[in-house]
Amino acid sequence: MNVSLIIPVLDEEESLPELDAWIQRVMAENKLSYEIIFIDDGSTDKSWQVIGQLRAKNPNIRAIKFRRNYGKSAALHSGFQAAKGQVVITMDADLQDSPDEIPELHRMIVEDGLDLVSGWKKKRHDPLSKTIPSKFYNFVVARVSKINLHDFNCGLKSYRNEVVKSVEVYGDMHRYIPLLAKWSGFKKIGEKVVEHRARKYGYSKFGWSRLLTGFLDLLSVVFVGRYGKKPMQFFGVWGVIVFLLGFLFALFISISKIYHLAVGTKVPLIADNPWFYGALTCMIIGSQLFLAGFIAELISRNAPHRNHYVVQEWLGEFEEGN
Repeated sequence: MNVSLIIPVLDEEESLPELDAWIQRVMAENKLSYEIIFIDDGSTDKSWQVIGQLRAKNPNIRAIKFRRNYGKSAALHSGFQAAKGQVVITMDADLQDSPDEIPELHRMIVEDGLDLVSGWKKKRHDPLSKTIPSKFYNFVVARVSKINLHDFNCGLKSYRNEVVKSVEVYGDMHRYIPLLAKWSGFKKIGEKVVEHRARKYGYSKFGWSRLLTGFLDLLSVVFVGRYGKKPMQFFGVWGVIVFLLGFLFALFISISKIYHLAVGTKVPLIADNPWFYGALTCMIIGSQLFLAGFIAELISRNAPHRNHYVVQEWLGEFEEGN
């Protein structure tokens, strides 16, 4: 199979028939074998019923329905596990992503040998209240991750199948799949300017809160990528440094007290010396950091799967474990 299309759905009943017809036309024109995997992420409208009607006419459709809304990352992770295509393409269900981009996204993976291609909505049909924060956000993420992409948030991306089977997407980490792929050793990451179409149906599911949560998630993914398998190298090192700093303070206090005793001058009480409290604080914090690293090492070796969600229904044939 050439292409697996992973499409998260949240209250998109109006756009689904048009999206399915558009995808069928593009695939037929380019002679690409494909599957569409819709993930209904807890829709409250008739999206699931519409998907069932579409599958009755298009056997290439498979679908998963979550019992409640778990978020885009959970939807993508579930779709990734089920995907069978040589190339996996993700896109939104609101028709703002154009299926006409699929053939070129597929070609860049197969012929150009890239592991991942991220869409870049260079010309956006969004208000300044969304475009300006998005540009700032993408600028920061590109500098921190050292991945030269202009639009990390673009939902239109293509992947080599091995990539999606190797990354674990949880929380709101779908924004950082390129970085997760890089941490997994897939470093051939490209970019393609894609069309951003004005919203035709429904409303945006994202607000200002994702800007703050996005930066927090960035800190998390960078930390996990660097120290997730070796937390002691972070907590342990800083714990030792802080503890030694406190030890030096304590040593200074001890030497000072011995000096006063040696010269016969009045010896001040240790509790009256501000350095005593600095030493005590540093040694306690240092010990706690070291213990945190030790406990984190134990947890990292026995951590359960982070992706835990309940599938209400399955539509189509899925391999055992998907």
